[in-house]
Amino acid sequence: MVQVQPSVSEEKIALLKDRAKFVRTETVRLVDIAKTGHYASAFSCAEIFAVLYYDILNLREGEPDWPARDRLLLGKGHAAVGQYPLLADWGFLDKEVLDEYTRLGNPLGDHPDMTKVPGVDFSSGSLGHNLSVGLGMAIGAKYAPQPFDVYVLLGDGEQAEGQVWEAAMAASHHGVTNLIAIVDRNQYSLDGRTDDINALEPLADKWTAFGWEVHEVDGHDVIALTELLRSIKNGERTKPVVVIAHTIKGKGVSFMESEFGWHLGWLDEQDEADVMKELEGLA
Repeated sequence: MVQVQPSVSEEKIALLKDRAKFVRTETVRLVDIAKTGHYASAFSCAEIFAVLYYDILNLREGEPDWPARDRLLLGKGHAAVGQYPLLADWGFLDKEVLDEYTRLGNPLGDHPDMTKVPGVDFSSGSLGHNLSVGLGMAIGAKYAPQPFDVYVLLGDGEQAEGQVWEAAMAASHHGVTNLIAIVDRNQYSLDGRTDDINALEPLADKWTAFGWEVHEVDGHDVIALTELLRSIKNGERTKPVVVIAHTIKGKGVSFMESEFGWHLGWLDEQDEADVMKELEGLA
């Protein structure tokens, strides 16, 4: 019998899982410095961050302004605490900067600032803006000497913002094929379940109706996520693409997965020790 080799190597799978764990443990460490932060929102997209930064994005180590780099914009800017450690790992900023996260004079804030943080392609805070900005970048890339792809990581609660759909409509109208949106579909926002606040489903049908190529995937399965994003990156695209990544808010910490109130918070010393122990035990 001929055995089919997986397209994602064992070494790559191990790396991606390790980097997702790194996002979570560093998020806990940095939030402890700030004494408040967005644990659960960073945890839900940890695997997405890992796959993008260590397999998909075209980047050069130590060169955050390389013109041909792929761009990554955070619509859900409150997950920046999970992005900063990866920027340091890529040599875009000194790792020592992480140790003073949010302290007076430190460039790293609760939301990313492109004027202060190398590797941040656009500032974010208010939801809904980044898909429009990403669209502009993607259109500009077609006229650049070195074309690139633009990825925009959106929160699912962010889908309630009208500007998201204005950008979606314009992207399909203009045939912008180098724009890839990823929706972190963790089903919760600050105020509770997204579909109780403003029903999103059928979300895939909505994006399809706006003229996008639509994919759905388990956002915590690094193999499935890598294979899908590779196929998009290397395939022939005729439309802008959206990936609806089904995730769990607070993934990796059992009590955060079942208590939506951890959108913003701070762990006391004993709880932090318990959380770190649980995270270190992740496969």
